Amino acid sequence: MENSKEMRSWLDNMGLDHPLVIAGPCSAETEEQVLGIAHSLKDTDVNYYRAGIWKPRTRPGNFEGVGALGLKWLQKVKEETGLKTATEVANRAHVELALEHDIDLLWIGARSTVSPFIVQEIADALEGTDKVVLIKNPVNPDLSLWLGAVERLHTANIKNLGVIHRGFSTYEKTKYRNIPEWQLAIDLQTKFPDLPIINDPSHITGKRDMIFDVSQTALDLNFDGLMIETHHDPDNAWSDAAQQVTPNRLVQIMKDLRIRKETDSEAEYNSKLSNLRTQIDIFDHQLIETLGKRMKISDSIGALKKQKNVAVLQSTRWNQILGAMILEGESKGLSEEFVLKMFKAIHQESINHQEKIINA
Repeated sequence: MENSKEMRSWLDNMGLDHPLVIAGPCSAETEEQVLGIAHSLKDTDVNYYRAGIWKPRTRPGNFEGVGALGLKWLQKVKEETGLKTATEVANRAHVELALEHDIDLLWIGARSTVSPFIVQEIADALEGTDKVVLIKNPVNPDLSLWLGAVERLHTANIKNLGVIHRGFSTYEKTKYRNIPEWQLAIDLQTKFPDLPIINDPSHITGKRDMIFDVSQTALDLNFDGLMIETHHDPDNAWSDAAQQVTPNRLVQIMKDLRIRKETDSEAEYNSKLSNLRTQIDIFDHQLIETLGKRMKISDSIGALKKQKNVAVLQSTRWNQILGAMILEGESKGLSEEFVLKMFKAIHQESINHQEKIINA
């Protein structure tokens, strides 16, 4: 698969003056709920109305979707509001039912993307379709696996393709439900700059109060659109309550987001500069988070040294670290002076942490 301007055709042909917006409830719950939310989004920037029909959960026993019945509700959404419809499919049966009910956009979920068997089954069922098909990143940060899923669909003569960045699972507790790993999405954009990429801030954050900031970061990185979960009564939603916003809040988010349009050379320069600065901001935040984790280990070392009555400063160990880091820094294009200054500062902060523990 090679990059081509034709990859963008389905999106460019929409002639939008704003990012693509896919919005709607995490799960279709009742016909009244589905239609009510849809009518609230009818005259907004929303282009596709999404609703989860099949919702297998991480653990059984929770609400797992209304099934094919919900597809009839999405048909009514299109009839009554004119909104195009979207839902997730995970096997051939889902695909066939979605096509029967004229769903306009289908996406493959993160848990399905990890399995080439599932992706191939879906690709075979969709072969030659003119529907829009989006592929969410796999749950683990594996760019080859993500692109492999796109390639399987492309090989099945599916022209209207795109990807959804929804973050990646991690065993660590972070402020995100799924860590963004922005660099991986940036690497995908670099390889295929014309493959539309949509950001899913709802699943990245897991918290409605973080959706705006993640959405803005995505737009600053030249993402093509957003998928945001929307519910009239988010706190009482049957699934993923914490990450859904009301339709009114969604409209306000759309108004507040800064959208940079490339209309001339100066605007293009500013857009590229903003993109690069956003990448630097992402790495700076990662640096601070990594340093915080490092200092927690220093606290543990301090506690261990206190228990054994061992001196804080271990010169031999320090010299080994410094020598290794200077060599590694040089391999990354970093000067010896910079590496020395940086690691001396880190070492001093580590000593401060350990002394605080020992003297407590």
